Amino acid sequence: KTQRLVLSILDFLSASIDDGTVKADDKEGVEVAVQCIGEAFGVDPNDESQRERLSIKPASLPTIFDVFLKTRDKSGTSRSTSAPAPAPAAPSESSTAPSPADKNAAEKLKQSGNAQMSARSYQAAIDSYTAAIALDPSNPVYYSNRAAAHSSIDDHDSAIEDANKALEVDPSFVKAYSRLGHAHYSKGDYALAVDAFQSGLGLDPANANLATSLRNAQARVASSPASRAAPTPSSAPPDFASMADAFRGAGGPGGLGGSAGGMPDLAGMLNNPAMMQMAQQMMQNGGLEQMMQNPALRNMMERVQSGGGMPSMAELMSDPSIASL
Repeated sequence: KTQRLVLSILDFLSASIDDGTVKADDKEGVEVAVQCIGEAFGVDPNDESQRERLSIKPASLPTIFDVFLKTRDKSGTSRSTSAPAPAPAAPSESSTAPSPADKNAAEKLKQSGNAQMSARSYQAAIDSYTAAIALDPSNPVYYSNRAAAHSSIDDHDSAIEDANKALEVDPSFVKAYSRLGHAHYSKGDYALAVDAFQSGLGLDPANANLATSLRNAQARVASSPASRAAPTPSSAPPDFASMADAFRGAGGPGGLGGSAGGMPDLAGMLNNPAMMQMAQQMMQNGGLEQMMQNPALRNMMERVQSGGGMPSMAELMSDPSIASL
């Protein structure tokens, strides 16, 4: 660890000589200092094998120090304990916007995080993305990637927080909706997952991954205990015995006996054991529920139950939605 720090210091001093930060008059003195420090700690910046072992790239000493300063400022630890803190100045775009150097360093940290994700070093990836965010908090990708890393260690609450933060930065960032939906789905909050996936599809309707995720979440919602609760009166399956009585009394004294243009003997059909078995099967597989959701058919049943009489077969078949059934 000490040699890594020394190499970072030597690299910083050498870079300061090369970029002109060190004045020409002081250049020789700094070069001597680099040599002396290296010899004192057994670090040779020109030894490639040693450099490969000790290098902290893509980070550098200035970027790490910058991350420390920003983190300290955010946590409030930079306030002096011996004097009251001055009133904070109103933030300005120039003071909050990351510099090009910050953006470049953050991108390198993101790349490190991506490589660590591929190697399944999830905590290291979280650390890299966190450092990238400290340098450039305006990039939603860093929050989204960190959300994926949190989900990889089953910390789905943190993943949800990061996905929402990414959407605060950029509400049109579709990938964040995918991360958000995945985290809710993993927690078993399938309805919230459906909302997240639908929001993402609203921005990117052609996104096949979101479409597949939405179908899976919807299937989970449909199979959840709450969705299998007893149906409400408005959506309850029909009472076949009551329907048979209604059909017998419909259409006048002759009932539904199949007069010209009329309906077949539905009362007899409903009292037929084979027909009842088929109806029960439809109830079990959801087919009957789907059929009774047809508005035209529902209106017809309400008309029958209110004593309005049954329509003729010709009238029924003239309605395409019923004919298709």
